[in-house]
Amino acid sequence: MNKVFFSSFTLLLSTIFTICFAQKNKTEAYFPAFSQWISKNPTEVGLNADKIKETIKFAQDNEIKNPRNMEVSHYQSFGKEPFGFAVGPFAERGEPTGLIIHKGYIVAQWGEPNRCDITHSVTKSFLSSVVGLALDRGLIKNVSDTVAAYVPPIEIYGNPVNRSADDFGKPELLQLFDTPHNKTITWNALLRQTSDWEGTLWGKPDWADRPDKDATKWLNRPRNIQGSVYEYNDVRVNVLSLAALSVWRKPLPQVLKENLMDKIGASNTWRWTGYRNSWIVLDGQTVQSVSGGGHWGGGMFINAYDMGRFGLLSLNRGKWKDQQILSENWVNQALTPTKAQPTYGYMNWFLNTDKKLLPSASEKSFYHLGNGTNMIYVDPEHDLVMVVRWISSEAMDGVVKKVLEAFPNK
Repeated sequence: MNKVFFSSFTLLLSTIFTICFAQKNKTEAYFPAFSQWISKNPTEVGLNADKIKETIKFAQDNEIKNPRNMEVSHYQSFGKEPFGFAVGPFAERGEPTGLIIHKGYIVAQWGEPNRCDITHSVTKSFLSSVVGLALDRGLIKNVSDTVAAYVPPIEIYGNPVNRSADDFGKPELLQLFDTPHNKTITWNALLRQTSDWEGTLWGKPDWADRPDKDATKWLNRPRNIQGSVYEYNDVRVNVLSLAALSVWRKPLPQVLKENLMDKIGASNTWRWTGYRNSWIVLDGQTVQSVSGGGHWGGGMFINAYDMGRFGLLSLNRGKWKDQQILSENWVNQALTPTKAQPTYGYMNWFLNTDKKLLPSASEKSFYHLGNGTNMIYVDPEHDLVMVVRWISSEAMDGVVKKVLEAFPNK
Protein backbone atom coordinates (compact mmCIF):
# COMPACT_ATOMS: atom_id res chain seq x y z
CA MET A 1 0.00 0.00 0.00
CA ASN A 2 2.88 2.34 0.89
CA LYS A 3 4.59 1.52 -2.39
CA VAL A 4 1.43 2.37 -4.37
CA PHE A 5 0.98 5.61 -2.46
CA PHE A 6 4.64 6.54 -2.91
CA SER A 7 4.47 5.78 -6.67
CA SER A 8 1.31 7.85 -7.14
CA PHE A 9 2.74 10.72 -5.09
CA THR A 10 5.95 10.69 -7.13
CA LEU A 11 3.96 10.75 -10.39
CA LEU A 12 1.89 13.69 -9.12
CA LEU A 13 5.00 15.68 -8.18
CA SER A 14 6.56 14.91 -11.56
CA THR A 15 3.43 16.12 -13.37
CA ILE A 16 3.25 19.33 -11.32
CA PHE A 17 6.95 20.00 -11.94
CA THR A 18 6.54 19.45 -15.70
CA ILE A 19 3.58 21.82 -15.91
CA CYS A 20 5.28 24.52 -13.82
CA PHE A 21 8.50 24.21 -15.82
CA ALA A 22 6.61 24.46 -19.13
CA GLN A 23 4.67 27.53 -17.97
CA LYS A 24 7.83 29.18 -16.72
CA ASN A 25 9.63 28.60 -19.99
CA LYS A 26 6.68 29.35 -22.24
CA THR A 27 7.41 32.38 -24.42
CA GLU A 28 4.40 34.61 -24.80
CA ALA A 29 3.81 36.10 -28.23
CA TYR A 30 5.22 39.59 -28.47
CA PHE A 31 3.15 42.41 -29.97
CA PRO A 32 4.70 45.89 -30.17
CA ALA A 33 2.96 48.75 -28.41
CA PHE A 34 2.15 52.04 -30.11
CA SER A 35 5.31 53.95 -31.04
CA GLN A 36 7.45 51.17 -29.59
CA TRP A 37 8.99 48.08 -31.12
CA ILE A 38 11.69 46.03 -29.42
CA SER A 39 14.62 45.07 -31.63
CA LYS A 40 16.84 42.05 -31.02
CA ASN A 41 20.06 40.91 -32.59
CA PRO A 42 19.50 37.97 -34.95
CA THR A 43 21.61 35.71 -32.71
CA GLU A 44 19.34 36.45 -29.74
CA VAL A 45 16.47 34.72 -31.52
CA GLY A 46 18.56 31.92 -33.00
CA LEU A 47 19.24 33.36 -36.46
CA ASN A 48 22.49 33.55 -38.39
CA ALA A 49 23.55 37.22 -38.36
CA ASP A 50 25.74 36.89 -41.46
CA LYS A 51 22.86 35.45 -43.48
CA ILE A 52 20.63 38.31 -42.35
CA LYS A 53 23.27 40.75 -43.61
CA GLU A 54 23.33 38.89 -46.93
CA THR A 55 19.54 39.23 -47.14
CA ILE A 56 19.73 42.99 -46.66
CA LYS A 57 22.48 43.36 -49.26
CA PHE A 58 20.52 41.24 -51.73
CA ALA A 59 17.43 43.43 -51.29
CA GLN A 60 19.47 46.61 -51.72
CA ASP A 61 21.31 45.26 -54.77
CA ASN A 62 18.06 44.33 -56.49
CA GLU A 63 16.27 47.67 -56.42
CA ILE A 64 13.65 47.98 -59.13
CA LYS A 65 14.87 50.01 -62.12
CA ASN A 66 11.74 52.16 -62.42
CA PRO A 67 12.15 55.89 -61.75
CA ARG A 68 11.78 57.01 -58.15
CA ASN A 69 9.47 59.76 -59.35
CA MET A 70 6.24 57.77 -59.23
CA GLU A 71 4.38 60.02 -61.64
CA VAL A 72 7.10 59.50 -64.25
CA SER A 73 7.05 55.78 -63.48
CA HIS A 74 3.29 55.71 -64.01
CA TYR A 75 3.44 57.29 -67.44
CA GLN A 76 6.15 54.85 -68.46
CA SER A 77 3.86 51.92 -67.59
CA PHE A 78 0.13 52.01 -66.78
CA GLY A 79 -0.16 55.56 -68.05
CA LYS A 80 0.19 54.21 -71.59
CA GLU A 81 -3.11 52.35 -71.33
CA PRO A 82 -6.35 53.81 -72.76
CA PHE A 83 -7.66 56.43 -70.31
CA GLY A 84 -4.45 55.89 -68.35
CA PHE A 85 -4.13 59.49 -67.16
CA ALA A 86 -3.48 59.93 -63.44
CA VAL A 87 -6.39 61.02 -61.26
CA GLY A 88 -4.81 60.53 -57.82
CA PRO A 89 -1.68 61.84 -56.10
CA PHE A 90 1.84 60.52 -56.64
CA ALA A 91 5.03 61.22 -54.70
CA GLU A 92 8.73 60.51 -54.93
CA ARG A 93 9.53 57.15 -53.39
CA GLY A 94 12.46 56.39 -51.13
CA GLU A 95 15.35 53.96 -51.30
CA PRO A 96 15.05 50.17 -50.96
CA THR A 97 13.62 49.54 -47.52
CA GLY A 98 12.69 46.61 -45.36
CA LEU A 99 12.14 44.91 -42.02
CA ILE A 100 12.72 41.36 -40.83
CA ILE A 101 10.46 40.41 -37.91
CA HIS A 102 10.90 37.12 -36.05
CA LYS A 103 8.76 36.10 -33.07
CA GLY A 104 7.36 39.63 -33.15
CA TYR A 105 10.75 41.32 -32.70
CA ILE A 106 12.56 43.37 -35.31
CA VAL A 107 15.82 41.59 -36.05
CA ALA A 108 16.87 43.71 -39.03
CA GLN A 109 15.89 46.88 -40.86
CA TRP A 110 17.29 48.88 -43.72
CA GLY A 111 16.55 51.89 -45.87
CA GLU A 112 13.92 54.35 -44.66
CA PRO A 113 11.35 52.36 -42.64
CA ASN A 114 9.75 55.54 -41.25
CA ARG A 115 9.10 56.96 -44.71
CA CYS A 116 5.48 57.01 -45.90
CA ASP A 117 5.64 55.77 -49.48
CA ILE A 118 2.88 54.71 -51.81
CA THR A 119 2.37 50.97 -51.35
CA HIS A 120 0.31 50.40 -54.50
CA SER A 121 -1.80 47.23 -54.34
CA VAL A 122 -0.92 46.26 -50.79
CA THR A 123 -3.79 48.74 -50.30
CA LYS A 124 -6.10 45.98 -51.54
CA SER A 125 -5.35 43.90 -48.45
CA PHE A 126 -6.51 46.80 -46.28
CA LEU A 127 -9.61 47.17 -48.45
CA SER A 128 -10.53 43.50 -48.17
CA SER A 129 -9.96 43.73 -44.41
CA VAL A 130 -12.53 46.52 -44.21
CA VAL A 131 -14.98 44.21 -46.00
CA GLY A 132 -14.06 41.47 -43.53
CA LEU A 133 -14.80 43.78 -40.62
CA ALA A 134 -18.22 44.51 -42.15
CA LEU A 135 -18.91 40.78 -42.42
CA ASP A 136 -17.78 40.16 -38.84
CA ARG A 137 -20.20 42.85 -37.63
CA GLY A 138 -23.12 41.58 -39.66
CA LEU A 139 -23.24 44.57 -42.03
CA ILE A 140 -22.72 42.00 -44.76
CA LYS A 141 -24.53 38.75 -44.01
CA ASN A 142 -22.66 36.42 -46.33
CA VAL A 143 -19.94 36.79 -48.98
CA SER A 144 -22.17 34.70 -51.26
CA ASP A 145 -24.78 37.47 -51.27
CA THR A 146 -25.10 39.56 -54.40
CA VAL A 147 -23.64 43.02 -53.86
CA ALA A 148 -26.54 44.73 -55.66
CA ALA A 149 -28.79 44.14 -52.65
CA TYR A 150 -26.47 46.24 -50.46
CA VAL A 151 -25.73 49.21 -52.71
CA PRO A 152 -28.39 51.85 -53.48
CA PRO A 153 -28.11 54.46 -56.26
CA ILE A 154 -25.23 56.84 -55.50
CA GLU A 155 -25.07 60.60 -55.97
CA ILE A 156 -21.76 61.78 -57.36
CA TYR A 157 -20.55 65.04 -55.86
CA GLY A 158 -19.93 67.97 -58.18
CA ASN A 159 -22.77 67.56 -60.64
CA PRO A 160 -23.84 70.95 -62.06
CA VAL A 161 -26.78 72.72 -60.46
CA ASN A 162 -28.26 73.55 -63.84
CA ARG A 163 -28.15 70.51 -66.09
CA SER A 164 -27.82 71.17 -69.77
CA ALA A 165 -30.51 70.20 -72.23
CA ASP A 166 -28.20 67.44 -73.49
CA ASP A 167 -28.44 65.75 -70.09
CA PHE A 168 -32.24 66.05 -69.81
CA GLY A 169 -33.76 62.68 -68.97
CA LYS A 170 -30.42 60.95 -68.42
CA PRO A 171 -29.74 59.11 -65.14
CA GLU A 172 -28.51 61.43 -62.38
CA LEU A 173 -27.47 58.68 -59.96
CA LEU A 174 -24.72 56.09 -60.28
CA GLN A 175 -25.98 52.51 -60.22
CA LEU A 176 -23.08 50.08 -60.01
CA PHE A 177 -25.03 46.86 -60.38
CA ASP A 178 -27.93 47.61 -62.71
CA THR A 179 -26.94 45.46 -65.72
CA PRO A 180 -28.11 41.85 -66.00
CA HIS A 181 -24.56 40.61 -65.48
CA ASN A 182 -23.64 42.97 -62.65
CA LYS A 183 -26.75 41.98 -60.73
CA THR A 184 -25.33 38.45 -60.38
CA ILE A 185 -22.02 39.53 -58.82
CA THR A 186 -21.31 38.45 -55.24
CA TRP A 187 -18.99 39.91 -52.62
CA ASN A 188 -16.91 36.76 -52.95
CA ALA A 189 -16.40 37.32 -56.69
CA LEU A 190 -15.29 40.92 -56.17
CA LEU A 191 -12.89 39.88 -53.41
CA ARG A 192 -11.38 37.18 -55.62
CA GLN A 193 -11.24 39.34 -58.76
CA THR A 194 -13.51 36.95 -60.63
CA SER A 195 -16.53 39.25 -61.02
CA ASP A 196 -16.04 40.49 -64.62
CA TRP A 197 -17.98 43.60 -63.56
CA GLU A 198 -18.84 45.75 -66.58
CA GLY A 199 -18.96 49.52 -66.69
CA THR A 200 -17.03 52.72 -66.09
CA LEU A 201 -16.10 54.18 -62.71
CA TRP A 202 -14.22 57.42 -62.03
CA GLY A 203 -13.58 57.85 -65.74
CA LYS A 204 -11.97 54.41 -66.13
CA PRO A 205 -13.75 51.74 -68.24
CA ASP A 206 -13.27 48.19 -66.98
CA TRP A 207 -11.74 47.10 -70.30
CA ALA A 208 -9.09 49.86 -70.23
CA ASP A 209 -7.21 48.42 -67.25
CA ARG A 210 -4.59 46.06 -68.67
CA PRO A 211 -6.54 45.96 -71.96
CA ASP A 212 -6.69 42.88 -74.13
CA LYS A 213 -4.19 42.93 -76.98
CA ASP A 214 -7.12 42.26 -79.30
CA ALA A 215 -8.95 45.61 -79.42
CA THR A 216 -12.06 43.95 -80.85
CA LYS A 217 -12.63 42.44 -77.39
CA TRP A 218 -12.67 45.79 -75.59
CA LEU A 219 -16.35 46.53 -76.14
CA ASN A 220 -19.46 44.37 -76.09
CA ARG A 221 -17.72 41.05 -75.52
CA PRO A 222 -19.70 38.27 -73.82
CA ARG A 223 -19.34 38.44 -70.04
CA ASN A 224 -17.83 35.57 -68.10
CA ILE A 225 -20.02 33.99 -65.46
CA GLN A 226 -18.97 35.55 -62.16
CA GLY A 227 -16.52 33.31 -60.35
CA SER A 228 -15.33 31.50 -63.47
CA VAL A 229 -12.43 33.67 -64.72
CA TYR A 230 -9.77 35.53 -62.73
CA GLU A 231 -8.74 38.97 -63.98
CA TYR A 232 -6.70 41.46 -62.00
CA ASN A 233 -8.53 44.74 -62.55
CA ASP A 234 -8.35 47.95 -60.51
CA VAL A 235 -11.63 49.36 -61.84
CA ARG A 236 -13.44 46.44 -60.24
CA VAL A 237 -11.39 46.85 -57.08
CA ASN A 238 -12.64 50.42 -56.88
CA VAL A 239 -16.18 49.12 -57.35
CA LEU A 240 -15.66 47.01 -54.24
CA SER A 241 -14.37 50.06 -52.37
CA LEU A 242 -17.42 52.12 -53.28
CA ALA A 243 -19.72 49.24 -52.35
CA ALA A 244 -17.99 48.91 -48.96
CA LEU A 245 -18.38 52.66 -48.42
CA SER A 246 -22.11 52.29 -49.02
CA VAL A 247 -22.29 49.51 -46.43
CA TRP A 248 -20.30 51.32 -43.73
CA ARG A 249 -21.81 54.76 -44.47
CA LYS A 250 -18.57 56.41 -43.34
CA PRO A 251 -15.15 56.96 -44.95
CA LEU A 252 -13.20 53.72 -45.22
CA PRO A 253 -9.95 55.25 -43.87
CA GLN A 254 -11.88 56.13 -40.72
CA VAL A 255 -13.26 52.59 -40.51
CA LEU A 256 -9.79 51.12 -40.94
CA LYS A 257 -8.23 53.44 -38.36
CA GLU A 258 -10.81 52.88 -35.65
CA ASN A 259 -11.33 49.15 -36.11
CA LEU A 260 -7.88 47.89 -37.10
CA MET A 261 -4.92 50.25 -37.35
CA ASP A 262 -5.31 51.86 -33.93
CA LYS A 263 -5.73 48.44 -32.35
CA ILE A 264 -2.43 47.15 -33.73
CA GLY A 265 -0.59 50.28 -32.62
CA ALA A 266 -0.05 51.72 -36.10
CA SER A 267 1.28 55.24 -36.43
CA ASN A 268 -0.80 58.30 -37.26
CA THR A 269 1.18 58.96 -40.43
CA TRP A 270 -0.45 56.56 -42.90
CA ARG A 271 -2.97 58.01 -45.35
CA TRP A 272 -5.48 56.28 -47.62
CA THR A 273 -6.44 58.46 -50.57
CA GLY A 274 -8.78 58.23 -53.51
CA TYR A 275 -9.02 60.14 -56.77
CA ARG A 276 -9.72 63.81 -57.34
CA ASN A 277 -13.02 62.85 -58.98
CA SER A 278 -14.09 60.00 -56.65
CA TRP A 279 -16.31 62.05 -54.35
CA ILE A 280 -19.92 61.19 -53.54
CA VAL A 281 -22.70 62.66 -51.42
CA LEU A 282 -23.40 60.38 -48.47
CA ASP A 283 -25.93 61.28 -45.78
CA GLY A 284 -25.67 64.95 -46.71
CA GLN A 285 -21.86 65.04 -46.63
CA THR A 286 -19.17 64.81 -49.27
CA VAL A 287 -17.08 61.66 -48.86
CA GLN A 288 -14.19 60.41 -50.96
CA SER A 289 -14.35 56.83 -52.18
CA VAL A 290 -10.76 55.65 -51.77
CA SER A 291 -8.92 53.54 -54.31
CA GLY A 292 -7.66 50.01 -53.89
CA GLY A 293 -4.18 50.83 -55.18
CA GLY A 294 -1.99 53.35 -56.96
CA HIS A 295 -2.81 52.30 -60.52
CA TRP A 296 -3.84 55.87 -61.43
CA GLY A 297 -2.34 57.47 -58.34
CA GLY A 298 -3.63 57.45 -54.80
CA GLY A 299 -4.15 54.46 -52.57
CA MET A 300 -2.30 53.87 -49.32
CA PHE A 301 0.75 55.90 -48.32
CA ILE A 302 2.32 54.10 -45.39
CA ASN A 303 5.62 53.35 -43.67
CA ALA A 304 7.30 49.95 -43.38
CA TYR A 305 6.65 49.68 -39.62
CA ASP A 306 2.89 49.92 -40.12
CA MET A 307 3.10 47.39 -42.95
CA GLY A 308 5.01 45.12 -40.59
CA ARG A 309 2.29 45.41 -37.95
CA PHE A 310 -0.33 44.39 -40.50
CA GLY A 311 1.89 41.46 -41.46
CA LEU A 312 2.12 40.45 -37.80
CA LEU A 313 -1.68 40.59 -37.55
CA SER A 314 -1.88 38.34 -40.63
CA LEU A 315 0.67 35.94 -39.15
CA ASN A 316 -1.46 35.62 -36.00
CA ARG A 317 -4.60 34.99 -38.06
CA GLY A 318 -6.26 38.28 -37.22
CA LYS A 319 -5.44 38.25 -33.52
CA TRP A 320 -3.47 40.98 -31.72
CA LYS A 321 -2.55 40.17 -28.12
CA ASP A 322 -5.84 38.96 -26.62
CA GLN A 323 -8.14 40.61 -29.16
CA GLN A 324 -9.44 38.99 -32.33
CA ILE A 325 -9.50 42.00 -34.69
CA LEU A 326 -10.22 40.11 -37.90
CA SER A 327 -12.11 36.90 -37.28
CA GLU A 328 -10.18 33.69 -37.83
CA ASN A 329 -12.98 32.61 -40.16
CA TRP A 330 -12.29 35.66 -42.33
CA VAL A 331 -8.55 34.95 -42.43
CA ASN A 332 -9.30 31.34 -43.39
CA GLN A 333 -11.42 32.59 -46.28
CA ALA A 334 -8.72 35.04 -47.33
CA LEU A 335 -6.24 32.15 -47.41
CA THR A 336 -8.52 29.83 -49.39
CA PRO A 337 -7.35 29.51 -53.01
CA THR A 338 -9.55 30.98 -55.72
CA LYS A 339 -10.72 28.20 -58.06
CA ALA A 340 -9.94 30.22 -61.16
CA GLN A 341 -6.54 31.28 -59.77
CA PRO A 342 -5.20 28.96 -57.02
CA THR A 343 -2.37 31.36 -56.06
CA TYR A 344 -4.85 34.09 -55.11
CA GLY A 345 -7.09 34.31 -52.07
CA TYR A 346 -8.96 37.47 -51.17
CA MET A 347 -7.39 40.62 -52.49
CA ASN A 348 -4.47 40.99 -52.02
CA TRP A 349 -3.50 37.78 -50.24
CA PHE A 350 -1.20 35.89 -52.61
CA LEU A 351 -0.86 32.19 -51.80
CA ASN A 352 2.14 29.96 -52.39
CA THR A 353 -0.02 27.11 -53.70
CA ASP A 354 2.19 24.30 -55.01
CA LYS A 355 5.12 26.68 -54.33
CA LYS A 356 4.44 28.34 -57.66
CA LEU A 357 5.06 31.94 -56.61
CA LEU A 358 7.96 31.38 -54.21
CA PRO A 359 9.69 28.05 -54.90
CA SER A 360 12.09 28.60 -51.99
CA ALA A 361 9.30 29.09 -49.43
CA SER A 362 6.80 26.83 -47.74
CA GLU A 363 3.37 26.28 -49.27
CA LYS A 364 1.93 27.70 -46.05
CA SER A 365 3.60 31.07 -46.63
CA PHE A 366 1.72 33.94 -48.28
CA TYR A 367 2.21 37.60 -48.96
CA HIS A 368 0.47 40.92 -49.49
CA LEU A 369 1.72 42.39 -52.75
CA GLY A 370 1.83 45.73 -54.51
CA ASN A 371 3.62 47.12 -57.53
CA GLY A 372 7.02 48.55 -56.86
CA THR A 373 7.60 45.83 -55.64
CA ASN A 374 6.05 46.23 -52.19
CA MET A 375 5.73 42.93 -50.33
CA ILE A 376 4.69 41.84 -46.86
CA TYR A 377 5.91 38.24 -46.67
CA VAL A 378 4.30 36.07 -43.98
CA ASP A 379 5.72 32.68 -43.02
CA PRO A 380 3.86 30.91 -40.19
CA GLU A 381 6.28 27.96 -40.12
CA HIS A 382 9.17 30.28 -39.25
CA ASP A 383 7.19 32.83 -37.18
CA LEU A 384 8.46 35.34 -39.71
CA VAL A 385 7.24 38.56 -41.29
CA MET A 386 9.36 40.44 -43.80
CA VAL A 387 8.56 43.80 -45.38
CA VAL A 388 10.45 44.45 -48.60
CA ARG A 389 9.96 47.67 -50.58
CA TRP A 390 11.23 48.70 -54.00
CA ILE A 391 12.76 45.38 -54.99
CA SER A 392 12.62 43.91 -58.49
CA SER A 393 9.80 41.37 -58.83
CA GLU A 394 12.31 38.89 -60.25
CA ALA A 395 14.20 39.03 -56.93
CA MET A 396 11.24 38.21 -54.67
CA ASP A 397 11.99 34.52 -54.35
CA GLY A 398 15.69 35.30 -53.99
CA VAL A 399 15.23 37.56 -50.98
CA VAL A 400 12.97 34.97 -49.34
CA LYS A 401 15.55 32.25 -50.02
CA LYS A 402 18.24 34.42 -48.42
CA VAL A 403 16.30 35.11 -45.23
CA LEU A 404 15.33 31.46 -44.78
CA GLU A 405 19.01 30.51 -44.92
CA ALA A 406 19.40 32.44 -41.66
CA PHE A 407 17.28 29.86 -39.84
CA PRO A 408 18.80 26.72 -38.31
CA ASN A 409 18.90 23.50 -40.35
CA LYS A 410 18.82 25.33 -43.67
